[in-house]
Amino acid sequence: MRVNSCLCCLTLLFLALDSFGADSSMFRGNEQHSGVYDAVGVPKFDKVKWQFHTTGQVISSPAVVGRTIYVGSSDGNLYAVDREAGTQDWKFEAKSRITSSPAVSDGLVYFGAYNGTFYAVDASSGRLKWKFETGGERRFSAKHLHGSQPAAESMPDPWDCYLSSPVVWNGAVYFGSGDGNVYALNAASGELKWKFKTGDVVHASPAIADGAVFIGSWDSYFYALDAVTGKEHWRFKTGDDPDLHNQVGIQSSAAVMYGTVYFGCRDSHLYALDARTGRKKWAFSTKGSWVITSPAVRNGKVYFATSDSGLLYEIDAATADVVFSLKFQSWPTFSSPAIAGDMLYVGSTAGTLKAVNLANHELAWTFQTDASKQNGAAFTKPDGTADYYVGFVSDFYDDLMAGYAKLLTVGPILSSPVIVDNVIYIGGTDGNLYAIM
Repeated sequence: MRVNSCLCCLTLLFLALDSFGADSSMFRGNEQHSGVYDAVGVPKFDKVKWQFHTTGQVISSPAVVGRTIYVGSSDGNLYAVDREAGTQDWKFEAKSRITSSPAVSDGLVYFGAYNGTFYAVDASSGRLKWKFETGGERRFSAKHLHGSQPAAESMPDPWDCYLSSPVVWNGAVYFGSGDGNVYALNAASGELKWKFKTGDVVHASPAIADGAVFIGSWDSYFYALDAVTGKEHWRFKTGDDPDLHNQVGIQSSAAVMYGTVYFGCRDSHLYALDARTGRKKWAFSTKGSWVITSPAVRNGKVYFATSDSGLLYEIDAATADVVFSLKFQSWPTFSSPAIAGDMLYVGSTAGTLKAVNLANHELAWTFQTDASKQNGAAFTKPDGTADYYVGFVSDFYDDLMAGYAKLLTVGPILSSPVIVDNVIYIGGTDGNLYAIM
């Protein structure tokens, strides 16, 4: 009887474990950053399973491992949240904004904060394992930014809102920094393995494939580095800004598939480069709109969204021919699209999560954050299109910053959706982490 009882208990345990699908332990789901999740997803919206409130903006994208969700907040804390109940397991106080998305590996959670410190904490308890001090964080800055006055003043960019999200591979953890370096640390000890200096802030997140690290910098170059040594394999120069308003640099994180690196740029292009040589295969023009999102790649297609034009594209991965595009009422999109099953999910600055059926290319459903429901009308025209310029009263830099702060009251979704089983996990600038099913 005791043997049978033990077998029964073990069976129940395995069934319980099997009820949790494939984990999403890092930004974009895997080292290649494909943005594709092995999950059922949510073809039809049913309800908000739960929402967990922080006291700051949730720009970080969550990591999901087993029964726990890990996410950072601009309130200075990294949170571990119970996946079923939506309640706090623990929090780690970095006491500095956390807008990088955590990575989880071998019982440790890795993330960076605006104090210039990179952390590794115990995944089960939140206790600090080690920390590493970079040369310091900062946002991308430039004179006459976005045409703002005074033209001779150097200005930090409010839309440089993400920190680089780490990726763990082969015993090392990789990330970029505002000090201009790409770092590789020993994942167990935090000891520096190598660092590579670029010409400006690095807030894109590294992707790894075939022993190489692929990452862009605000210096307008995209780099391929040896993952073991940090030696440069090649670099690729993206476009310059002819209007001198500093619409340059790489904020998008790359996806690596089919021997090709796909990434967006503020020069209004999505690029496809040969992963081995850095040769340009094609550059898709968005006709003046930034590509901040990290592309999702599946079945020979690339999916990405644009900023000012508010468009979602599906293009052929080999030729860049447009398969279809969908306009999201002109609301800019910074959130990166995620795919599960026949559905694509992406957030927007309207404070909405859009679900698109890829089989028929139609919008299936829309979810609104709490703040979007409360404050969205003030930034929306009667026809439903965006009126976000209403918050920007002049071209003086202080008014730019004030307008950006007003826009955040709409509860934009800058976080990228993560799909595990039949639940979508997404953060909002209203401070909430949402579980949607």
